Amino acid sequence: MSGRRTASRRAWPWRIAGAFMACAFAAAAHAHIASSGFLVANVDGPNVTGSIELAVRDVELAVGVDANRDNKITWRELREGEPQLARYLEAHLSFAAQHDACKLSFQALQVNDRVDGSYAWLPYTARCAGPVRDLTIGYSLMAGIDPSHRGLLTLTAGNAVQTAVLGGAAAQSAFAVFAPSRWRAFVDYFHAGVWHIWSGIDHLLFLLSLLLPAVLLRKSGRWEPVPEARPALISIFKVVTAFTLAHSLTLTLAALDIVRLPSRLTESIIAASIIVAALNNIFPVVTESRARIAFAFGLLHGFGFASVLADMGLPHGARIVSLLAFNVGIETGQMAVVLSVMPVIYALRAGVFYRRAIMPWGSAAIAALALVWLVQRAVLPTG
Repeated sequence: MSGRRTASRRAWPWRIAGAFMACAFAAAAHAHIASSGFLVANVDGPNVTGSIELAVRDVELAVGVDANRDNKITWRELREGEPQLARYLEAHLSFAAQHDACKLSFQALQVNDRVDGSYAWLPYTARCAGPVRDLTIGYSLMAGIDPSHRGLLTLTAGNAVQTAVLGGAAAQSAFAVFAPSRWRAFVDYFHAGVWHIWSGIDHLLFLLSLLLPAVLLRKSGRWEPVPEARPALISIFKVVTAFTLAHSLTLTLAALDIVRLPSRLTESIIAASIIVAALNNIFPVVTESRARIAFAFGLLHGFGFASVLADMGLPHGARIVSLLAFNVGIETGQMAVVLSVMPVIYALRAGVFYRRAIMPWGSAAIAALALVWLVQRAVLPTG
């Protein structure tokens, strides 16, 4: 009996770790794709014309178009659900010129394919009482359904182009259409950078894969806890700095159209980079030079960050400011995560549970999830 109790006591950390990782895996599998809408608005006298794009998966959550409940939304089902979608958009998207509401109408539904799936694409026209000088946009799509959802706006009026992130706490946003504010561009792109890193779980898991062993040392083929905080802090500093320098470089090159990679290829390689980083924790090949891994794969993650900027665009007259703000936002969001994770893993580092459960099983769960993403992005058709 005592032998069984001893075995049971030894097994409980593994059971807890397995259950925890299974729950995290299930949650992350549904959450790894950030929810975004894409709104284009062109001001021409008293009219605002453009289009609104909403992911088909979000359309299903919002209005329910999967009639036969087979988890596959066909073009026919989407067309049959078009009236409900139009009513939903009318209730959650609005335009007002000089505080007077504009009359919104939608044209025929179309579908646009992006790297993360298919999007319902609806052209619209908002007719206002007079020439539009000050435009207020109300955007509450997916409110109460997915709090992470944001709308990426591109607003054009003559030669003035500005972009913004809609939704979240700000249900309404006001714009002087012919006088874009550079400060507003900085704030919006900063928020977009923070939101992207916090909602982009693939980037976070890559960073986490590099942080997990930062509080350990490899000795005689085993992981041992660092004796004090200083080596761990130095290791983390090197990893984060390398990752930051690398993705800042490629983000800038891609955003300025100097170097570009196909989005599908970039997203696939990002998934592969997570697998490599996580498996290196289980079967250590690189233990003292994780900063090199962070730099090498950080170059690819930079192209992933750039895909968000490609969707938003960089406003004329504020390209450098917006690019800088987006990068600073990414670093701010990243450092917030590091500062939240580090005290926890440093406190746990000396325990057997961390070295034999969290480190190997956590890394295995991350690698398995990244493998799912790799198959989705590289092999399966978008839809």
